[in-house]
Amino acid sequence: MATIGFHAGRERKVAMVTGGAGFLGSHVCDRLVAEGARVLCVDNLMTGRRANVAHLRGVAGFMLIEADVAETLPDVEVDEIWNLACPASPPSYQEDPVHTMMTNVLGMKHCLDLARRTGARVFQASTSEVYGDPEVHPQVESYRGQVSSIGPRACYDEGKRAAETLCFDYQRTYGVDVRVARIFNTYGPRMSPRDGRVVSNFIVHALLDEPLELYGDGSQTRSFCFVDDLVEGFFRLMRGPSRVTGPVNLGNPGEFTMQELAQLVVEMTGSHSRLSASPLPMDDPRQRRPDIGLAKSLLGWQPAVALREGLAATIESFREELWLSAPTAERLS
Repeated sequence: MATIGFHAGRERKVAMVTGGAGFLGSHVCDRLVAEGARVLCVDNLMTGRRANVAHLRGVAGFMLIEADVAETLPDVEVDEIWNLACPASPPSYQEDPVHTMMTNVLGMKHCLDLARRTGARVFQASTSEVYGDPEVHPQVESYRGQVSSIGPRACYDEGKRAAETLCFDYQRTYGVDVRVARIFNTYGPRMSPRDGRVVSNFIVHALLDEPLELYGDGSQTRSFCFVDDLVEGFFRLMRGPSRVTGPVNLGNPGEFTMQELAQLVVEMTGSHSRLSASPLPMDDPRQRRPDIGLAKSLLGWQPAVALREGLAATIESFREELWLSAPTAERLS
């Protein structure tokens, strides 16, 4: 990609956010803009949405570039690279598994090559999926995981593991400054109603009074972190001392079964939805909960938003996006 005109005014920090029009990336863009940084938001808009950054249109120093990190990156002088590019829900990343793997591996390499040239610090949004279906609970960063390299989730799980490897190989070989966060289940405003993950699925179906689908008996557990808490963790890691490179778990250690989550969503939406059962997908983890001891000790970070509080904000954002009225969830048009 040709050089773009984003070099002037170097008195302001320049940050590139790949996947910047996505759920998490758009919140990172907001925070950077609020700090006064010049922000280059790079997104291929496969799962990212222009609506997520529409409020930043016209903001001085913000630019949205439609590009695929698996192919190339804009040639620009940057101080920070925030790599959040990659579909994160199984339906999305399994739709084109080869591209998902290439986004993780080649996209990471392109970010690291740009950082090597410019001296930028790199943030990598890794995932709790690197732990696979864990035999250690809760999961600590030293646990190496149990991941299938040939299953239907491998394009994402193994792709993120390979991206972590690249980060630390570039650090050791070329001295690139890297920060790696392992993200546990996150939810909040700007999730797409078609996201395909459990929180969005449950909320959408509950608002429409449709059945909430539980896989297996609904006893598998997840830990849910509100987006504001997660982004605070991102920035503490990215702006922390150079010795704190990660990987660092970022998530809420509160653990809930899928059945508990479904019942809470039904209650909070005033829905008449029933619960239905479907077979458990292949390689679906039975338990997922972060040990956040490192985040607490190294970053002074822990989540502050309780699940009920975060769900209330998320449900309201979904009502607005789906044009639904409270409390009956009837379509307005």
